[in-house]
Amino acid sequence: MALNIADLIEHAVDKTPERVALESGDRVVTYAELDAQANRLAHHLIAQGVEPGDRVGLYSRNTIESVVSMFAIFKARAVMVNINYRYVERELDYLLRDSNARVVIFERRYADKLSAVAPDLPDLIGSVMVEDGTDGPLGPEGVVRYEDALAAQSPERDFGERSGDDIYIVYTGGTTGHPKGVMWRQEDVWRVLGGGINFLTGEWVADEWEMSEVGGENPQMTRYPIPPFIHGGSQWAVLQSLFTCGKSVVYPEFDGEFAWEVIERHKVNVLFIVGDAMARPMLDGLISGKYDTSSLYAIASSAALFSPSLKKQYLEHLPNTMITDSIGASETGFSGIGMVTKDTELGSGPRVKIDESTQVLNEEGKPVVPGSGEVGMLARSGLIPIGYHNDPVKTAETFQVIDGVRYSIPGDYATVDEDGTVTMLGRGSVSINTGGEKVYPEEVEGALKSHAQIYDALVVGIPDDRMGTAVAAVVELREGTPPTAAELDSHVREHIAGYKVPRAVWFVDQIKRSPAGKPDYRWAAAQTEERQPDLSRPVSGAQAPEPTA
Repeated sequence: MALNIADLIEHAVDKTPERVALESGDRVVTYAELDAQANRLAHHLIAQGVEPGDRVGLYSRNTIESVVSMFAIFKARAVMVNINYRYVERELDYLLRDSNARVVIFERRYADKLSAVAPDLPDLIGSVMVEDGTDGPLGPEGVVRYEDALAAQSPERDFGERSGDDIYIVYTGGTTGHPKGVMWRQEDVWRVLGGGINFLTGEWVADEWEMSEVGGENPQMTRYPIPPFIHGGSQWAVLQSLFTCGKSVVYPEFDGEFAWEVIERHKVNVLFIVGDAMARPMLDGLISGKYDTSSLYAIASSAALFSPSLKKQYLEHLPNTMITDSIGASETGFSGIGMVTKDTELGSGPRVKIDESTQVLNEEGKPVVPGSGEVGMLARSGLIPIGYHNDPVKTAETFQVIDGVRYSIPGDYATVDEDGTVTMLGRGSVSINTGGEKVYPEEVEGALKSHAQIYDALVVGIPDDRMGTAVAAVVELREGTPPTAAELDSHVREHIAGYKVPRAVWFVDQIKRSPAGKPDYRWAAAQTEERQPDLSRPVSGAQAPEPTA
């Protein structure tokens, strides 16, 4: 029994080779075609020198080629590294060094950034460029075009045995200031994120062929994962579809109105979004009544708050649709799910039923008393990650042994109701979740303080109707003329990705810190609540931290 991601997809290929696996616009790829293309790319990677366990970076938006590349990397028993396409060169360089990437598969639009950092990467041995309709450089020296790589290799599935012990990595932002590579055994992550344990019943899938057999015998389900594949949740939405002989609709860009055109055109059954960041831009299109939504029976949200008021509006216009909130993290996988319909009474935060491997622990490491109102942290045991790649210190902090049980405790706070239902309160650390993207304050503060006119700065989150939370900064200036919003924005973007750049800035006479120099984020947040910002920028155009896919 080989519970490996590539094997599980191959089962679906063998069960339903002529079914459609992927659609994007007029492009259609069957399971047999997906398998053949992935075989060719996997053979290319192996010919380039990629060995089992080597890291291969995927630097792409949501495209058919990105799904083929995922499959190919797993076929070769390599480890896929998700690269956030919003990164500037410094962040890209860090990620590729930290992951020890051997090959990078990338869209042409990112060739200039990759070319800038590639010569200094000691582990990089090759790259594959996917055409995306843009012009510009082809990529680093020795780059191979995607089409040429496939054309030169065999479509045969002639690989050796794989293992459930093969590694799956997802790089995630968080509280270190740099992305962390969360390492899982493939069998374990399939169990908790890929359907290897039934999300509703908690029952384990006993036979590795079960998902493909059940999926192949039932009518095909069409899924539309909008969030970028740079996030684990969206990766697993498309992987679940492939395991069960389903069809995934993939598009590289997100637009609220266009999303409904996609749903109507492809007769989407299940829509995957990131809370308000995507639901709010889609609301006008839904309310307009211009689109046929009769195929849509579920909207699945994760990674960010889906406001109760917004859910209510959706359910008024989609009375036969169910909305789900899933909780979890890269460090825990799926931990629980909440479901609402038009008749559900909505509270102030997501209310979910946690699974049997998840608990809410208090500061003493004991389960909180249901109905007591006591706040605790979500902790998952059993099938959890091995740890963080290259970071034993953070591994020890997050993966703790309490009373002889190893838990993953990423920092999500919650309470437990009398009936055992959990109400989520949010991430307890100071990381900022803006539209599903996590931003760590110290990284932004460093970029701000590199400006000649800024002496000190603290970065906090402020409420935002669209993104849930927006990045804001409280700044202590040096003597002289303060920077304009445009100047500061341009400077900070040289150091960090656009979605991390503060949307609003408050000037203060002095930043408040403890005698030991530790920041007082509570004080900083209070400054943003007392008055209007001194500098701000609009949420529009290229400046907006859009949740693109």
